Amino acid sequence: MGELKSGWRRVGFGQVVRLNKDKSKDPEADGLERYVGLEHIDPGDLRVRSWGDVAEGTTFTNRFRPGQILFGKRRAYQRKVAVADFEGVCSGDIYVLEPKDTSVLHPGLLPFICETDAFFNHAVGTSAGSLSPRTNWKSLANYQFDLPPFEEQQRIVRLLESSRTVADAFQDTVEAALQVRQSLQKLYFLEAHEEANTTVGAVASVRNGTTPRRSRPEYWGGDVPWLPTGKVNDRKIEAADELITQRALQECSLDVIPQGSTLIAMIGQGKTRGMAARLMFDATINQNFAAVVPGTDVDPSFLFYQLEAKYELLRLWSQGTNQQALNCSFVSAFPFWEPSIRVQQEIVEVLAQADSAHESAGARAATARGALRLLAERALAGGAE
Repeated sequence: MGELKSGWRRVGFGQVVRLNKDKSKDPEADGLERYVGLEHIDPGDLRVRSWGDVAEGTTFTNRFRPGQILFGKRRAYQRKVAVADFEGVCSGDIYVLEPKDTSVLHPGLLPFICETDAFFNHAVGTSAGSLSPRTNWKSLANYQFDLPPFEEQQRIVRLLESSRTVADAFQDTVEAALQVRQSLQKLYFLEAHEEANTTVGAVASVRNGTTPRRSRPEYWGGDVPWLPTGKVNDRKIEAADELITQRALQECSLDVIPQGSTLIAMIGQGKTRGMAARLMFDATINQNFAAVVPGTDVDPSFLFYQLEAKYELLRLWSQGTNQQALNCSFVSAFPFWEPSIRVQQEIVEVLAQADSAHESAGARAATARGALRLLAERALAGGAE
């Protein structure tokens, strides 16, 4: 360990940070309106920009308040950290953190400490579990980092918050571009053409998959991509986190779903159920996905954009007492608007342009966030110059 800058000291994360364990057994009765799951925290974005409605039902009980830090302990490599700016409850896979003493650790510095490469490397390195690795508080509390004197903390926070304002402005552009695309989808599929003239099953085949037994190691670690339902949050699925073997493909009655298909989440807490994602490569899927494989008379992108736009309507087709869910039959029977191929392609061209603008804005925002993270890394480096 090198010599520290004057006034800096080496501390344990648990020495200066507290894990908040406040609970709300009945969030609605406690006046809480929002809940946050891991899917609501975007990597690299310190603002919570989406959430679920408590009134729609939630099993989350971990309570958080404005100013506290939300850190995703499951799959920490996803780098999910955010600063709460409202009160609510969150998933058990999210730690709620705050300084023990705000005169020792500036609250504004904590989120940037949690975003450093060293912190995430420690969190990932201390995670346990194969399917959904999780770090634990005891391990995080043992993380060692260099803490500047409080006056220096204040200076660093001012610098980083100024840079974060710029990054947030870029992210606001992303949100505006997203609203443009969603408004166009609403216009095409929910306002101008409310009357469907066919069903999903008439223009596409609908099928699901399965999960090979985890107790059979010969089924896992092969060369065949396999997707769990949570991948629907990617919207455009471009990579698989897990691979199965050719033996699993043959013995578990799995079909390879072709690139260009639309995947629908049939179950899921909060807003996951009914969400659509575009499959960008051939892959197998689990039993809680419905793969909508387009036929020759429907443009694959048109199919995806329409199902994405009709997300709320599709959710209404869910059934169940203990858990609301869709199935392949429901998805097949779902109403669908099928104009001529020429009209489909014209609509796809407009929506693809809006999609491209959104993605371009996202790339610029990612660059700004990367610059902010690099600035934070340098500002928090305690080694003597």
